[in-house]
Amino acid sequence: MKARLIAVGERAPRWVADGFGEYQKRLSHWLPLELVEVEPGLRGKGRDAARAMQDEGARVLAALPKNALVVTLDGRGKPWSSEQLAQRLEHWRAQGRDLAFLIGGPEGHAPDVIARGDESWSLGPLTLPHMLVRLVAAEQLYRAAALLANHPYHRA
Repeated sequence: MKARLIAVGERAPRWVADGFGEYQKRLSHWLPLELVEVEPGLRGKGRDAARAMQDEGARVLAALPKNALVVTLDGRGKPWSSEQLAQRLEHWRAQGRDLAFLIGGPEGHAPDVIARGDESWSLGPLTLPHMLVRLVAAEQLYRAAALLANHPYHRA
């Protein structure tokens, strides 16, 4: 099983890219994780934010692996604990499908993206910068995989 993190936004700050790369490397033998950056929609004065979100959504959907189980990262999703995420990961592994985790743009996910999601995961009630969500999601996926492997990384 492989995972793809599809994120709206390009050119993460170095500290995000370095942190993400570290967890991507650590995950490589348990859950290979690929980052796909999607160009954000055009925003600004005189631009339609709904149109930008729709354009982003189309690019996100086009980046999905075939037959992937899709998990949207969304504030209205389920706020799993690390242990619950490990249980979800074990469940997803049993299905034998690749995974796709989706991070939207400033306004969130387009309705078509939400409709395509099989599950929705919330990182909690805080509003986080979208670049930071990449890093937190990668760390939590590593923590979940480490829990399943009985690795000492997670010490609750």
